[in-house]
Amino acid sequence: MSSDAQEANADRRKYEFRKVIEELTEYEGSGTQLVTIYIPEDRQISDVVAHVTQEHSEASNIKSKQTRTAVQDALTSIKDRLRYYDTFPPDNGIVIFSGAIDTGGGQTDMVTRTLESPPQPVQSFRYHCDSEFLTEPLEHMLEDSGLFGLIVLDRREANVGWLKGKRVVPVKSASSLVPGKQRKGGQSAQRFARLRLEAIDNFYQEVAGMANDLFVDKRHEIDGILVGGPSPTKDEFLDGDYLHHELQDKVLGKFDVAYTDESGLKDLVDAGQEALSDQEIVQDKNDMEEFFEKLNTGQEATYGFEQTRRNLIMGSVDRLLISEDLRSDVIVYECPNGHEEYEVVDARHSTPDHECSECGDEAAVEEREDVIEHLMAIAEQRGTETRFISTDFEKGEQLLDAFGGIAGILRYSTGV
Repeated sequence: MSSDAQEANADRRKYEFRKVIEELTEYEGSGTQLVTIYIPEDRQISDVVAHVTQEHSEASNIKSKQTRTAVQDALTSIKDRLRYYDTFPPDNGIVIFSGAIDTGGGQTDMVTRTLESPPQPVQSFRYHCDSEFLTEPLEHMLEDSGLFGLIVLDRREANVGWLKGKRVVPVKSASSLVPGKQRKGGQSAQRFARLRLEAIDNFYQEVAGMANDLFVDKRHEIDGILVGGPSPTKDEFLDGDYLHHELQDKVLGKFDVAYTDESGLKDLVDAGQEALSDQEIVQDKNDMEEFFEKLNTGQEATYGFEQTRRNLIMGSVDRLLISEDLRSDVIVYECPNGHEEYEVVDARHSTPDHECSECGDEAAVEEREDVIEHLMAIAEQRGTETRFISTDFEKGEQLLDAFGGIAGILRYSTGV
């Protein structure tokens, strides 16, 4: 799978998780009867089943019959879901939500949701029983996206590691053999300076070797690399082209950092916050700049549900641009005369009545689905890449507010 396809797949997964989380946060139980279980990938399923069985037994001591029944039903549902897995959960683990939610008028409805392979690994096993589902750890996973390489160095030591989401992970370190600026007796100043430069060069090569070993294999997944240290060390290191050429292109910037031990990696992240935040939406900005450029020329751009859908079906859309904050459904209506029409409505609203624009007859609902899933299904069939655009910058906000959250960059002008 190409890096662009992997990125698109990851964006879709994030959207699907975000949508489920938003749904789960709206649910409430009448008591502490909504059960959430976070299962890391290294936790044996048999251990989880044993834990759930124990909780089911202890739930018999709950005084409220309604809460007791609801909790035990939720735990039974969770056990049923766990039967689908073998010894261990899939990569990154599983999160299961189950419980009786209030539907109004004293009525409840049993809900069970299973989320496999979340965006970040589940860190530890958690069993939570409350009047709300525990979604906060999943929300943090969506915020903590991104993989960045970190390098801090001076002429004494160096450390290389990762920034994974918000976690700094030190991996490799090295100490240099570069002599101090004062030469020893018996050495000429010229010879001492030459030996010192050779030692500095050797050390920079060693640091680059550590970084190359760690980063090159992940170069298509890395969102950027930060380099920190005092001047002129970090400048010499980058200007000397010691890093692999594909990693050089990933460098987001160099930053003044006082320490070059493991704590220096955290200082580097603090110093590079602006570059990191810009990088998160740099692709979004580039896409929107290209969209507006093509829109201003009157060619190779489309927007709105109807136009974009027609262009998708024609196969003329190169990139489908969708606002991350778009929450709408598309309703397909069909009248008695066979006319089919589409209407986009807020996902939270009920289905409105519809009169056929061609014949005036009342049209019945044929289908209602998430507008993003509707468009992405067509995009996948036509080989069109989907990009989710943040609203954290002006043109991203304009996509949502002025263009209905849907636009496309075309492969060629269609006049549609």
